[in-house]
Amino acid sequence: MGLRLLDILLGRTKPVAPDLDRLFALPSAAITLEAAAGFTPTGNGAVCFATVEGGAFAQTHREVQALLDADSDRGGPPVELRRDDYGYSWLVSRRTPDQLSALVNDLHAVNSAMEVNGFGPQLLCSVVGFEDTGGRRLGLVYLYKRGTFYPFAPLAGRGERRDNALELQIKAALADDLRIEQDLGRWFPIWGAPGL
Repeated sequence: MGLRLLDILLGRTKPVAPDLDRLFALPSAAITLEAAAGFTPTGNGAVCFATVEGGAFAQTHREVQALLDADSDRGGPPVELRRDDYGYSWLVSRRTPDQLSALVNDLHAVNSAMEVNGFGPQLLCSVVGFEDTGGRRLGLVYLYKRGTFYPFAPLAGRGERRDNALELQIKAALADDLRIEQDLGRWFPIWGAPGL
C-alpha cells in the first residue's frame, strides 16, 4: 500500500496491460469513420514488432502462417514477413476491403501467437489501412503497450509529412468508438508501414 502511495506522490503510473480484444472494436469504428470522413477499409493490416531472430521466432511465424492459411476465405496470399527501413519487422495480412472483421481476427491471432510464445515485449503496434475516394490514406494504429489507438495520415507524395488536421478530425470522430491515445507525443509516425 505504501509503495502505491509513493507512486502516486511521485507521479508514476503502472503501464496499461495490453488488451488485444480492443482490436475487435475496429469494424464498428470503421462504420463511424466512413460516415464521418468518407474513409473505407483497404483490406490491409499489419503487426509491427522489434526484429527477432532465431528458431523460436521462425517456429512462431510458421504457426501463425498455418493458423491463417487454414482460413479458406482468405482470398489472397498468406501473411508475409517484411522488414522496413528502420529495422522493424511487420507481419502483413491482406484481405478484400469487405473483410475487415476477418482482417482484425488475423491481427488478433498474430499478436496472440507472438504473446503466447514469449515475444510480447517485442510487439509494438498493429495497423489497419483505410482510404477515401480522393486517395488519401489513413492508418488506425493500436499501440500494444498502451492499449490505445491513434490515427496516422501520411501525405502522399510529400516525403515524410503527415496530415495533422485529418488526424485530429479522426481522433474526434472516433472518440466514442475506440480508446484513443490522449498523449499526442505517442502518435508515432509509421513511415513505410506495409499496407498503408
